[in-house]
Amino acid sequence: MDKIHYQRILAPVDGSKVTSRVVDHATAIAKRNHAHLDLLNVVQINQINDGYAKAGSISGDQAYNLVTLTHARLNDLKRRAKKNGLDDVSIHVRFGSPKRVIAKDFLKDHQNDLIVMGSTGLSGVERMLVGSVTNYVVRNASCDVIVTH
Repeated sequence: MDKIHYQRILAPVDGSKVTSRVVDHATAIAKRNHAHLDLLNVVQINQINDGYAKAGSISGDQAYNLVTLTHARLNDLKRRAKKNGLDDVSIHVRFGSPKRVIAKDFLKDHQNDLIVMGSTGLSGVERMLVGSVTNYVVRNASCDVIVTH
């Protein structure tokens, strides 16, 4: 069996409990493959989530503060990856539907060949209302997806 070599790995994070494991897992795979790692947070309007900023009807100043806060948290994760020996790491903040951004738009823009993501960042009720982002990504992404718990 041929060994698969990944060059660009995407780790979407949302501040849920699994975020640290996602970053650690993605970092380890990137190190083994000498690959680039993209850390991404997608801010969704009316996002219901712990850990990262939420957006609703917000002003320009609020949007700026939202992005600043999210960048700070992503920079913490970037430092974690670098502390674990990976130097080629970028952070990204996007607004929109996490499902669409992760499975389609970001891949198109960055040509990632692997996504490493958590099983879910939503509670059971939230999953029923908006559907599982992970499930959507697994079914619709044009690259390999590894789901960590």
